[in-house]
Amino acid sequence: MDIAARARTLLDLHHTGTTLVLPNVWDAWSARTVAEAGFPALSIGSHPLADSRGQGDNEDMTLDDALDGVRRICGAVPDIPVTADLESGYATTATELVERMLEAGAVGLNIEDTVHSEGGRMRSAAEHADYIGAIRQAADAAGVDVVVNARTDVFLKKGQFDDPVGEAVARLRACEEAGARCVYPVGVPDAPSLEQLLGALSGPVNIIANPRQGSAAGSLEDLQTMGVHRVTFGPLLQKELAPDLAALVTPWK
Repeated sequence: MDIAARARTLLDLHHTGTTLVLPNVWDAWSARTVAEAGFPALSIGSHPLADSRGQGDNEDMTLDDALDGVRRICGAVPDIPVTADLESGYATTATELVERMLEAGAVGLNIEDTVHSEGGRMRSAAEHADYIGAIRQAADAAGVDVVVNARTDVFLKKGQFDDPVGEAVARLRACEEAGARCVYPVGVPDAPSLEQLLGALSGPVNIIANPRQGSAAGSLEDLQTMGVHRVTFGPLLQKELAPDLAALVTPWK
């Protein structure tokens, strides 16, 4: 399957009428394991990828580092669409970011509005939407239906916004209008907030969940009932495996 076909498959999976679950992987082994479990597409989390490399999240990796991981993972599952968390873009132009991401084999990307290369400031709603729009334009120019997943960190900025739901809606609507294929209000605190978001946004919405505990808004069944289009695990899948690994090896010490 060529890269354009993989991108189209990933995009179509967001519009099947059911919730798409994309487990976050961090290396070739985890990617093959999840693919063999029957998932039709995968996501690469920046945090677990950085942990697997002995580096930190929040762009402690360079773009070269991140894309090295992306390339290895995509090469391990060549027929599976893969989307990658590329943080806030690593201070890279949209054209270069898309070109290099596609060369590494990914057909989707997360882009967040916390700019790690500039001290962790938040982009304004317009600035973030402009960057998302430029990424979409670069993907269109390349002839690939890249799934641009626009993330906002509004709910992570405790106390910074008087109306976090309203702020998230405004930011994500702007990203939808700019060409985002999916939007990601990371850290939605509860089901009522999620329902407000789903009612106000027109395209697919991505929610983070813990594979053992579900999400802050409920279980997978709850999310499906509410109409959530996509679920990812961020760093939580890798973190949940750590106690199991420790329990497995401890009797042998």
